Amino acid sequence: MTAIEVRWRTLPPVVRRILSETAAVVLPALAATWAVPPHEWSLMAALIGCALLPLRHVRPELAVVGVLPAIAGGLGWPAAAVALYALGRRNRRPATIWPWVVSTVLVAAASVMYYETLPWERWVLTFTLTGLIAGAPALLGMLMSTRERLTRSLAELRRAREDMVVATREAARTQERARIGREIHDSVGHHATLIAVSAAALSASTTDPSSRETAEQIRELAKSTIAEMRSALGLIDEAAQRAGSDAEVTALVAGARAAGVAVEVVHDGEPLELGPAVGRAVYRVVQESLTNAVRHAPGASVRLRYSWQHPLMRLQISNPLPPPVPRIGDRGGRLSGGRGLSGIAERVRLVGGQVDAGPAAGAFTVTATFPQATAAAAGVIPLLEPPAGQPHPA
Repeated sequence: MTAIEVRWRTLPPVVRRILSETAAVVLPALAATWAVPPHEWSLMAALIGCALLPLRHVRPELAVVGVLPAIAGGLGWPAAAVALYALGRRNRRPATIWPWVVSTVLVAAASVMYYETLPWERWVLTFTLTGLIAGAPALLGMLMSTRERLTRSLAELRRAREDMVVATREAARTQERARIGREIHDSVGHHATLIAVSAAALSASTTDPSSRETAEQIRELAKSTIAEMRSALGLIDEAAQRAGSDAEVTALVAGARAAGVAVEVVHDGEPLELGPAVGRAVYRVVQESLTNAVRHAPGASVRLRYSWQHPLMRLQISNPLPPPVPRIGDRGGRLSGGRGLSGIAERVRLVGGQVDAGPAAGAFTVTATFPQATAAAAGVIPLLEPPAGQPHPA
């Protein structure tokens, strides 16, 4: 951008409009006044054509019609250039512009043919020159209009790209917050539940009133922590990514046993290695199942059974449940019955498996089925091995 353009843009819009309009009307009029008129009526026709130039802002075709008599009189080309330029600026389709350019050329050529007799070579040159003189302003107007549209499109594209970057960053932040919320629910909720169960066991077994009161307070605080955590998280259901491994699952089972839960781990078949995504899903299924068992069936034993039957691996967690509960499952319907069960169902579906949960044979059972082909394709990660000294059942 030149210094003149910078200064021009700094002027108020009203001042710029007045200056541009004055230049567009006065300069062609001065050019017609200084020229030698070919006919007596030429100057008057040129001044009338200049006076009609403001019509180009409303109907540029009318401005072109207004300068045609001046073209015939020989003094209308400056005003015609302004009118044709405005016509090119306001029309995007060449089909709406070229008829007026041709009309201008024909009027100019007809005036020459009426007053002069020229050889055909001169007529070809006349039509060529008048076509260039009439077509150049219209073409320039079209190019300027196209340039402005392209500039606006680039600005909109730039804004859209900036909005997309902002939206991507916001989505990443939202996903990270969801991941953290899921981790808090799965990890903190599990340990808080174990704290509440251990406090309840201490309250029931101790004979010291002070210890019993303290244990009850711990139990109530743990329960309040779980409730407040669930309320704060707002039931986030995003599938958070967490590294699942055999050590973590083993530590999970060990923590449940330390809290007084009898956990039995059984393998049917030869254990295989699973992919990282499947390992994380297995970890979450075990964690949520142990948490629910401790919360809803305190004192009941829990049985973890891994069934290796190619091409599927089935994980089954069951615990005795005296009162019957409505069946929930994701086969043929939406898994319901709690945020945690819905979360693990979604996590298992992400790795190509499925979950079924409900009462079976006097126990509440959570069954997760994983395709081993999916596990093998995702890389390998060892699954929980049986505790030392426990054989693999046939």
